[in-house]
Amino acid sequence: MEKSFIAPLDRKDEKISENTISNDSSRKIIHRTKGHRSGPITRLVSPSDVGELIKPFVFLDYFEVQPMNGATFEWHPHSGIATITYMLFGEGHYQDSTGKQGILPQGGVEWMRAGSGVWHTSSITDSLNQGFQLWITLPPEQELAPAESVYLPPHEVASEGQVQVLLGQYGTAKSPIASPPSINYLAVRLKAGERWQFQPGQGHTVCWIAIQAGALRVDQQILDAGELVVFEESDVAINFQAEGDTTFVLGSGMKHPHSQVLGSYSVHTTKEALRQGEMGIKNIAQRLRSAGQFRLVLYSAIAPLKTFCTRLDEAITFLRFRIETEQFLKNDQQSRT
Repeated sequence: MEKSFIAPLDRKDEKISENTISNDSSRKIIHRTKGHRSGPITRLVSPSDVGELIKPFVFLDYFEVQPMNGATFEWHPHSGIATITYMLFGEGHYQDSTGKQGILPQGGVEWMRAGSGVWHTSSITDSLNQGFQLWITLPPEQELAPAESVYLPPHEVASEGQVQVLLGQYGTAKSPIASPPSINYLAVRLKAGERWQFQPGQGHTVCWIAIQAGALRVDQQILDAGELVVFEESDVAINFQAEGDTTFVLGSGMKHPHSQVLGSYSVHTTKEALRQGEMGIKNIAQRLRSAGQFRLVLYSAIAPLKTFCTRLDEAITFLRFRIETEQFLKNDQQSRT
């Protein structure tokens, strides 16, 4: 049996008031999934499936990596997006083409705005690693901006009550990361029986959660560990009740109005922006190769094959998503009648 870990908080637990909070929510669930696992990675969101529902959030992976003689995620590029990695358990080494390197500890946050192009690599230490990596598609004014990386140790992650603010703001707590203002990304830990009400910001009609451990009661339904849940587009509050000690992440934001143009490792709003982003990736590859990063030498040869495989995988995922969504909505309608 796999064991789940809940990363400890660097503060005393605080109870959340139950006043005026009911078990029911008037904001309905429109999609539930446990994603698709490949090795240590569970893909919960892809651009052509759930990512279309919850743009600007276009990828979400949950990783659970066992220590295997220093397992490494080799050098790989991105452009047009930002990634944020939240380390729930364990720690890992990081290095990127902006010149930064170090260790991301348990409870730490890595923000990587790829913009016009970036390369990075990581490896785990001798402990189990668990966490989430989220991709956010950037608005046109930022998708070709210079790359930027920020690494926050746990004590620099803003928090209020049971909520850690990974991006954006919650109550009086604000993340020091300069992310797009239309996004909030929170990590929440509730004790068994605790209730919490989330009130989205004005215009934040997109909202989803991913449960790492425990279970939640929402909209008269029990949501289990491993599930990603999407709520209908609205700015109505959502009420949560923990069924056991529960850890989950929540994303909310304004709907991204632009198209998604996909590359091998990139998401842009136009074909021209994608072309510029991929050119930036190649230029950085040449610089890193000159500096002795020889693993990059095959990038230009494998990129077209990677693009083809990505397109095929996205097509299969989209068909699976349509089937799952139609079945879920059918079952939900039957339960309400």
